[in-house]
Amino acid sequence: MSPLNGERSPKKNGPDKICKREASSPKLRNDASSRGSNSSGRHRESDKPDTPVSKSSISNSSASSSAGPSGGGQKNSSSSKSVIPPSLVPGPYPPFLPHMALPPEFSRDLLPLGAAVSPGQLPYTRPPLVHFDPRLSGGKPAYSFYVSADGQMQPVPFPPDALIGSGIPRHARQISTLNHGEVVCAVTISNPPRNVYTGGKGCVKVWDIKDAANRSPISQLDCLQRDNYIRSVKLLQDGRTLVVGGEASTISIWDLAASTPRIKAELTSSAPACYALAISPDSKVCFSCCSDGNIAVWDLHNQTLVRQFQGHTDGASCIDISPDGNKLWTGGLDNTVRSWDLREGRQLQQHDFTSQIFSLGYCPTGEWLAVGMESSNVEVLHHSKPDKYQLHLHESCVLSLKFAYCGKWFVSTGKDNLLNAWRTPYGASIFQSKESSSVLCSDISTDDKYIVTGSGDKKATLYEVIF
Repeated sequence: MSPLNGERSPKKNGPDKICKREASSPKLRNDASSRGSNSSGRHRESDKPDTPVSKSSISNSSASSSAGPSGGGQKNSSSSKSVIPPSLVPGPYPPFLPHMALPPEFSRDLLPLGAAVSPGQLPYTRPPLVHFDPRLSGGKPAYSFYVSADGQMQPVPFPPDALIGSGIPRHARQISTLNHGEVVCAVTISNPPRNVYTGGKGCVKVWDIKDAANRSPISQLDCLQRDNYIRSVKLLQDGRTLVVGGEASTISIWDLAASTPRIKAELTSSAPACYALAISPDSKVCFSCCSDGNIAVWDLHNQTLVRQFQGHTDGASCIDISPDGNKLWTGGLDNTVRSWDLREGRQLQQHDFTSQIFSLGYCPTGEWLAVGMESSNVEVLHHSKPDKYQLHLHESCVLSLKFAYCGKWFVSTGKDNLLNAWRTPYGASIFQSKESSSVLCSDISTDDKYIVTGSGDKKATLYEVIF
């Protein structure tokens, strides 16, 4: 028998439930080999994101057209609730219950018996390895589905080693809260993991990972204009240069090796905003996702624009680059994911969806691309085959996605306040954390030992990954 692939309501997991799930999800398409097709659902210019705050009229199951942060200022009324393995709970998360006691091996990470417990002091654990037959009406509803080339969905029977083995975390625990003071829209961790960089409104703050209290940052970099949000921060491989982009036409390049960090160059784009950045493995080239849909390619040494990839018909919202530096993946508000050949300077593939794309990540070991949707789905695509996996644990739009450097797992975060960790590629749930506000961004350290998230609560949260 296989480990559990069941979450949330509905209570049944028979064919009728699968059909209903499919009907309520965006129309399934597998256009991995299509090229140049016209995408539907293009939004008006006025619907493009300009701040990380979502429109109040949007329901919890449908996000605004923000390319990244949304719902930044909203606090969830369940902020006092603790993290519960998702397979134990159908539907909303209740308070921590006595029968959901944590295993003894986790108790070492908790407070002494009798101490007051707050949500941030509980570790974030995986669902238990309960076995079930998905064909039985009494089985828990599946959350991971295999989607064939013709669009047929079937629950995934997880292999026995889905949640065990080298490089697979057991859980994660919060070790620090970084009170940035503004909505945190961008985060990154240095290599080696000594510092965390948090981007909010008008500035980037630098924090010491080893300082458990982290009452104040060790430095602050004033970027853009004071009222403009930072959308992306990226470090070059040597850790001496930081690239910052956001709601401005300029991308700033910071010299961190100077006695006092300073701007050493600025890249000026014709687009009014940059939604996401990527750096080539050799640190020579920067790619910026522009609000006009173009992908700008910058020579970092000469600080010049060398090329623009044109294809997205609405804002380009997210980006990642293959480990060999030869292929670029971009997602957009035009409901498409596109891949680009960086050697030949042309588009290779286009995947069309019925939902806007808010986040994506390419697996460091190759083959798999994970995509976070406005619709709340996470889809894991094969780089060359039409088959894919569709994951249903988020309850609202998926705002960030990041692979561990070992490639065996990845995390996604959302407007539903959740941090989910998934097994590559089929999406077995490894652990889950419920934060107190929308989780807008995330990063994983290069040694896979730390996760940092940024939220609408004007703070970042640092987790230690426990193996």
